[in-house]
Amino acid sequence: MTTLDQIIDDFAFLDEWEDRYRYVIELGKALPEMPEAKRTSENKVQGCASQVWLATQATGDPEDPVLIFEGESDAHIVRGLVAIVLTIYSGKHASEIARLDAIDTFSKIGLIEHLSTQRANGLRSMIRRIKNEAETRLAA
Repeated sequence: MTTLDQIIDDFAFLDEWEDRYRYVIELGKALPEMPEAKRTSENKVQGCASQVWLATQATGDPEDPVLIFEGESDAHIVRGLVAIVLTIYSGKHASEIARLDAIDTFSKIGLIEHLSTQRANGLRSMIRRIKNEAETRLAA
């Protein structure tokens, strides 16, 4: 799996936005497919123009579990955005997820200002869903 540092480095290396979008699509293609059984209404992210699903699994200490996310989208670019979001958050403790702001990363790589309003809103919905999941697990 691609690390966040690799993604940031690769974005810095690519000058043209067309190449960066192609890279986002490639990241999405590398994302493991989510089983059909997990594409449920409960896992569907509200606020995305495309269909996006996020499933969560918690392991370890119930007071501050490690959260592992699976994601899927029916749109190529959005699937790539899901891949980046999962790279940022999946496999981290809920307390760390609650503190992390993926929008900072998307700004750092210069992607946020190149997303359509609909895609940026969908991205924020995904991030909000993940952070809410972390905060809910911490409050339990």
